[in-house]
Amino acid sequence: MAQGANPLAIRTKKYQLDKNDYTRMALGQVWSKSWWQALIPLVLFLLPAIFSFSWWWVAGAIIVTLLFVLLRSAQVMSVTQVEQGSPLFEKLTYEVDQRQILLRRNEREGMALTWDMIERAQKKDSGYMLWLQPPNNAQLPGGWKGWVARTFQVPVFIHMPFRIFNSPNDLKLMESYLRRKNLLAE
Repeated sequence: MAQGANPLAIRTKKYQLDKNDYTRMALGQVWSKSWWQALIPLVLFLLPAIFSFSWWWVAGAIIVTLLFVLLRSAQVMSVTQVEQGSPLFEKLTYEVDQRQILLRRNEREGMALTWDMIERAQKKDSGYMLWLQPPNNAQLPGGWKGWVARTFQVPVFIHMPFRIFNSPNDLKLMESYLRRKNLLAE
């Protein structure tokens, strides 16, 4: 845990991210960025049908593509099931200041995220989404396992709905922090 709380920090109400909401948002993020990856098995398995057409090739291509989509989606949904992902779904309060974001379970327990651990932020209709930095190459395994880990990363984010902020001034200050740290796109 980091140093003591800053008296000028933004303190939020307790909030718990629902696993279904996380899954919906994460799947939307993954498939909006990498929809084209589902075309690779489809095209590869349809290539033989160009030279010797058979409905078996078409059916096989569709089945393999559906299996790829299901496996990729299951990978994203597994974050809600593993123990390492459990802090994302606990009831927490957030304390935001210019140094860090404290995620507090209670007065004694919590975790600090420095601003450099956040890759980017988005202001959605429901609140702020803070996307955490993915692991760098030194933290990933080598060889083909590292390639798979880089290619099929699961997005990890913190969702801070507007309703957990105590006042409109807290919302303005939060947006100010995000803009000063160059995390919020214009």
